[in-house]
Amino acid sequence: MSLTGALANAMSGLSAASRNAQVTSNNIANAMTPGYSVRNVSVSQNSLGGVSIAGISRHSDPVLLAERRASDAETGSAAVTSEFYTRLETLMGTPDQASSLSGKFSNFESALVAATGGPESDVRLKSVVDSAELLVDGINKASNGVQDMRQQSDATIGQMVDSLNGLLKTTEELNLKITQATVQGKDTAALMDQRQQAIDQINEMVPVRIMERENGSVALFSGGGQTLLDGSARELEFTPTPTITAHMTQGNGQLSGLSIDGKPLVTDSTGSLSGGTLYAQFEVRDEQAVSAQAELDALARDLVDRFQNSGADPTLGPGDAGLFTDGGGAFDPLDEVGLAGRLELNSLVTSDGAGEVWRLRDGMNAAAPGDVGNASILTSLVDAVQASTVPGSGALGSKASTMSEMFGALHSSTTTGRVNSETALSYAASQRDTFVGMELAQGVDTDVEMQNLMLIEQAYSANAKIIQAVDDMMNTILGI
Repeated sequence: MSLTGALANAMSGLSAASRNAQVTSNNIANAMTPGYSVRNVSVSQNSLGGVSIAGISRHSDPVLLAERRASDAETGSAAVTSEFYTRLETLMGTPDQASSLSGKFSNFESALVAATGGPESDVRLKSVVDSAELLVDGINKASNGVQDMRQQSDATIGQMVDSLNGLLKTTEELNLKITQATVQGKDTAALMDQRQQAIDQINEMVPVRIMERENGSVALFSGGGQTLLDGSARELEFTPTPTITAHMTQGNGQLSGLSIDGKPLVTDSTGSLSGGTLYAQFEVRDEQAVSAQAELDALARDLVDRFQNSGADPTLGPGDAGLFTDGGGAFDPLDEVGLAGRLELNSLVTSDGAGEVWRLRDGMNAAAPGDVGNASILTSLVDAVQASTVPGSGALGSKASTMSEMFGALHSSTTTGRVNSETALSYAASQRDTFVGMELAQGVDTDVEMQNLMLIEQAYSANAKIIQAVDDMMNTILGI
């Protein structure tokens, strides 16, 4: 081999070692970077001697990546559901808490029973009114809290749609850059990392399937087959609602649905975008919170009916309001939605109203106070509360129950939802952790990369020594 050939071989070796050292150092530096895939330098032998860099290989397991993304979406959806039921249980309280709805009703029932033993006592009658006001306040706050959660979900949907549109546009731009770099023979690994991170964020909101296209670009489709990106990004559309009340739904046109390029989409479990956090927020707004509100309304209706229509108070006529009212008036069975938020105590007995607590004993519409020792109406009211009746609304089922049992059923429904959602979240998170661990196992191994650096250093040193030897030989020849 000539000195010139040896020098050329050593120079190519130095170049390969230098590039290899750069790539290996990047691997080590990005060992903990999300979405980073390990790189390796591909080196090929030249026909005339020496080596050349054939390219940079980016290692990624598409099957494992797809499994991890599916678990990401499932975990995100389960987390949204779990958070809703946890907050709902906080609003309702648990049966062992005196501040819970059932605890407040128990206090009201106890005060009512105590009043039958001393109907002449204004203190006992006032205790009934005070406990009833606390019960009404608890039901109102629970109803308002449910609507607040619907409002927050609606706002979150708007933010997610904006984020999705931005991420889809970013992916479209990265596709273009990757295609251009591929055609020009440039390294695309860093661009692919950025695209993978963008797709990961999209996937958590809307689970996606990826289809490879020419020159390294990709197309994105939702799990239900909706095209999100194929060449150009599709635009999702949603209009947030500033204030949401119980009667407002997507079905009656008072809440916005989701559309893509102007075409309406189904947003329930049968829709093409189901499975991720976006779908979960729609489910909270349009299904879970609506169901919780219906149960509260059914409970409020039963409470109103027992004091208004049970016949326990003979002074009430058709259309007259009892102790519990719908916004101060009699309840209309055709206007049940939102009753829990409108529930009020009759102003004839409240402290900020007439304050005539004797009406509990003598009847809401009594013309004047009666016999202070007559507890017949109070006893009838206790009987009405403790009687097993079929709820007027189907939201609490069709089984005849006492008022106390209905409050218990409400708490049971809420707790069951919370426990089931936590179980689903725990399973999804465990599965996700497994896939993340498998993905990390295929990522950067810093021990291996450090060993590679030592080998690269030796190769660099060997090539440098050859160059030094050639230099010495040439200097010797020139000296001769």
